[in-house]
Amino acid sequence: MYASDVAQRHFAAAVDEAETAGLGHEAVCRALLSLVISKYLETRSVADIQAELRFIAENCDPDTDFMFMRP
Repeated sequence: MYASDVAQRHFAAAVDEAETAGLGHEAVCRALLSLVISKYLETRSVADIQAELRFIAENCDPDTDFMFMRP
């Protein structure tokens, strides 16, 4: 088992529960992101977290090819 397997299972359950409760996935995604950042702040600097979030935001387009990818 991998950490991503655990995260995917709980994320799917949270989204399903939110949808069932009529909250929508946007609200639960925002709440989970806030919880992740709060947990990170226990052991990481603000600048480090910002850098990671910036990297993820700048590279989240699934249609973008990266320089290291082969054609």
